[in-house]
Order: sequence, then C-alpha cells, then structure tokens
Amino acid sequence: MKSIQELLKAKPWLGWIVFTITVVVVFFLGLLASSIIERRAEAVFAYTPEITFSPDEPRNEIWGEVFPREYNSYTLTADTTFRSKYNGSATVDMLEESPNMAVLWAGYLFSRDYKQGRGHYHAVEDIQKTLRTGAPVNGVPSPQPNTCWACKSPDVPRLMNKTGVAEFYKETWDTKGSEIINPIGCADCHDSKTMNLRISRPALLEAFTSMGRDINKVSHQEMRSLVCAQCHVEYYFNKKMFEGVQYLVFPWKNGTTAEEIEKYYDETGFSDWTHALSRAPMLKAQHPDYEIYLSGVHASRGVSCADCHMPFISEGGQKFTDHHIQSPLNNVANSCQVCHREETQQLIKDVYSRQDKIIETRNILETLLVRCHVEAKTAWDKGAGEEQMKDILNDIRRAQWRWDFSAAGHGNSFHSPVELSRIIAGGISIAQEARIKLARVLSSLEYNLEVPYPDISTKSKAQSYIGLDMGSVNQEKKLFLQTVLPEWIKTGRIREQNEFVSAK
Repeated sequence: MKSIQELLKAKPWLGWIVFTITVVVVFFLGLLASSIIERRAEAVFAYTPEITFSPDEPRNEIWGEVFPREYNSYTLTADTTFRSKYNGSATVDMLEESPNMAVLWAGYLFSRDYKQGRGHYHAVEDIQKTLRTGAPVNGVPSPQPNTCWACKSPDVPRLMNKTGVAEFYKETWDTKGSEIINPIGCADCHDSKTMNLRISRPALLEAFTSMGRDINKVSHQEMRSLVCAQCHVEYYFNKKMFEGVQYLVFPWKNGTTAEEIEKYYDETGFSDWTHALSRAPMLKAQHPDYEIYLSGVHASRGVSCADCHMPFISEGGQKFTDHHIQSPLNNVANSCQVCHREETQQLIKDVYSRQDKIIETRNILETLLVRCHVEAKTAWDKGAGEEQMKDILNDIRRAQWRWDFSAAGHGNSFHSPVELSRIIAGGISIAQEARIKLARVLSSLEYNLEVPYPDISTKSKAQSYIGLDMGSVNQEKKLFLQTVLPEWIKTGRIREQNEFVSAK
C-alpha cells in the first residue's frame, strides 16, 4: 500500500482537493466558534441587566426597557382574536351564551354582566367596564369593595406596601380608581432586584399558613404554579376580621376540594347572597383554576401552569419564558408537543372531546337548578313555611355550588375532567333530591300541577324575568365611562410621572 506522500507525488491534484476541504472545514469551524462566543455574550447581557427602577415599579413598559424579550411577548396578550371551541382571548358574553346563568344568579351582580376574561393585558380595563362594579358618579359609590382590585394590577402590591393590607381592602372600589391603572404584569410575579418569582398577594401566604404549610419551602417548579394561584383561585371577602374591611381570604383551611371548601363556608356561616327567587343562601364560586388543577394528572406529574401557558421559547440563541400567556391550544408546538407526540389536530380534538362531555353533563345540572329556583319560588308563593323549606334551600345551595365550581374555572374541563365529572354528578344528585322535596311541599300545599316555567331563551328575557332594569343600568355605566374614567387615568399617569423614575 502506497503512502500518502507517494500518492500525492503520483497525483498532485489530490493535494489540492485535500487542501480545499481543509480550508472549508476550518472556515465553518471558525463560524461556529464565533457564533458560540456571540451567544455567550448575548446571554450575559440578557441575564445580568442593571436594575435602576423602584422595587414597587408597576409599569410593565419600564420593566420592558430591561427585559425586552419577555416584555415584547407579554404585549401579545393584547390580541383578542383567538377563540377555541369554548375559551380563548376573545370577548364572550356568557349570559348571552347561557341565559340560564342570569336566573341562577338572581339577586347577585353577576346576573347583570358576566363576560369571559380577555387576558392579563385587559384586566384593569375589563373591571372598569363591567356592570358589576357599578357606575360611581356624583358621589354614588360602587357596590363593590376595594378588595375587587386585588388581582387586577401590579399597582396593588405597591399600594399594599404603602398603606398596609387591611387598609388597602377598606372602602369602596371607586376610591382606588386613579391609583390602579396598570394591567397585570411583571411586578405581580417577580422581585425587581433578583427577578426571582415572588408571591405579591398576602392572601396566598395566609392560606398556606392556615393549612400548616410553609410557602418558603416550595420548589421553583411549584412556584411556577403558585404565582398563578395568587389569583386563579376560589376566594371570598371576610367581613369579620377587621371592622369596615372586606378582607380577601382563600378558604383552604380544610383543603382545596369543592367539598372541603364548602365545609369551610358552612362552618363559618358564610353566603355570598340570598337568591332573589328561591331565597336560598348561595355561594358564588370565583375561578378555582388552581384547586381543580391540583386534582388533575398534570399536577401529579409535576407539570406547572407555566409549562403549558408560558412555555420556554428561543430567540437569537437565547432561551426564555414566553410571557404571551394564553391557551395552549394556540401554541400546541411549544406547549403540548414538548411532552406529547401526537399531531396538533389530534391533540386539539382530544381536548375538545373532554370539554364536550363535561359541558354536556354540566348543562343538565344547570337546567335542573333553574327548575329548583322557580319551583322554590312557587312554593313560597303558595305559602310554604321556613321549616318546610330549610333543607330544600340547603340542597339548592350545595347543588349550585357544584355547578359553579365546575363552570367558573377557565380550563377546568381539561385540567381535571374526572374530578369535574364527579363534582357535577354530585350536583345533579343533590338537585334532583331538592326537586323531590319541593314536589312534596307543593303537594302538601295542595298544588299538584306542573310548575310553569318562564321563557328565558335570551339574556334580555332572563334578566327581565328576575326583575332587572338593564336600560338604566347600562345608561349609568355609560355616563361613568365617559366622565369619571378618563379623569382616573389622567390623574394616575400624572402621579406616576412624579412618583417613579425610568429604568434607564
């Protein structure tokens, strides 16, 4: 066998080929090395910013001067075009979708207005515009307390640090109108100096203490869910802790299941309102997303809220958390398919299948509850006594709590379909028992006819049936939005210019 030198001597052109290949390889290795050096320098820049703004800085755009990738992705939450089969970021009037809800909430402000949330970017705007906060004009206060602001803005921890927690909750919603103008964002979840995840809402800290848990000992992965659990939970306003204060409390002392929370409310004698038709002492579930998530398979596998709703993405060689907080169905590749290998359309089909089945059974319970309220009103009208109705009203309370617990969560049909099926089944059973008892009461009152049911096929018909004058309600709100709200925003922006400095 000839040596390389002999081959090159015999065939000189081979040397030129080897030389050319060597040059090409060296060139591309140089490019690779340059890219690595560039990305390392970029990473240093991305992860070691100089923070010069206030620890209580509520303006997301100021944080964005230092964290442009995260901020730019966050601004995408302003987009409201995406809508899945049942959820998404688009505005959906749920009372139009299901007029039954207006009857279920008769006597409560949710019967006026209930729209699907559009996302964090619109949080402040949506609470300003909802009919539930009333029309505080000409000295008329809002029907809601300041506590309603608690999860809507990074201005909230700023004010809590300034005034104290109980003092923040004090007074009516309108008194903080010019102080809370920034939508949910950076300061709600991050420490401004370290960028570590933080709990900025004391209600969650207090809830952990009530359960005998130390939140400081949770893992970083758990924190990627707990920063969401500051707001995406069941809660109520405790009026007994401090005089004149509606204090925000997460009712987790007994646990986080629907029954454990119900037990807590029963033990404390709490009810959100008395139903206008049935006179039942009712509970209104808020949005128990975290509680339902805990019972699902993703939680048991250690998957956090952020893994699906804020997955990691790369830009310019830099890996970071996508702050376009949205439905995973609008980002299947970066969320679902990180773990699941099925095709996109198959994954979406599986989600819809679970949602379809849950909503089918939930609607059965919803219809039964409307009949319960109407039949209870008929019993009262026919002369039923308090003792006759006591157990029935408690059944209505318990059945509707289960319906609301399953309906109020944004993605609960997917988060834990088995648990939701169990809860809804329990609600159907209780509602049927209530109707059997109502039939006996009506019979004892010598009423053996079928109870007539109202035409509530539209939102307006349902609201009219429960006695709402929506014309005047909407007119009053329009006046507030035209006269008071612009002044709130103007005053708030002037205050910020004087109170805070830029990041640069």
